[in-house]
Amino acid sequence: MKPGIDYIGVAVGAMIFNGKRELFLTKRGKKATNERGCWEVPGGKVNFGETLQEAIKREMKEEYGVDIEVIEQLPAADHLIPDEKQHWVPTTFLAKIKKGQKPKIMEPQKCDAIGWFTLDKLPQPLSIITKIDLEVVKKQKTK
Repeated sequence: MKPGIDYIGVAVGAMIFNGKRELFLTKRGKKATNERGCWEVPGGKVNFGETLQEAIKREMKEEYGVDIEVIEQLPAADHLIPDEKQHWVPTTFLAKIKKGQKPKIMEPQKCDAIGWFTLDKLPQPLSIITKIDLEVVKKQKTK
């Protein structure tokens, strides 16, 4: 049984901005679970018995070699991927990378590229959940 395919998967993401107000995005690789070739806010699956915050901290360390500090939790979202017949419920966190650390690709089969981007010059295509997360953050800023 596979999460997201045989049953609803639970996932986490980290929306990280640097001091220049650039967003850290990753490009999904050939062995990614879904939306291969899309740019996204990085994250991954939640393991049984793991809290959401533990999961995103683990994922960022495993996949990009950095420790993060969680700042705020965004609402859970519906991440439906009809073309791939997948259903996920991710929770994204606003976070920052701990001082002096620089992300690097630790799992090249799952990630083709990483980068920092201004919100007016985001790479394309963006993953479905990244588009949802950006809308949530935009709405928060206008309140």
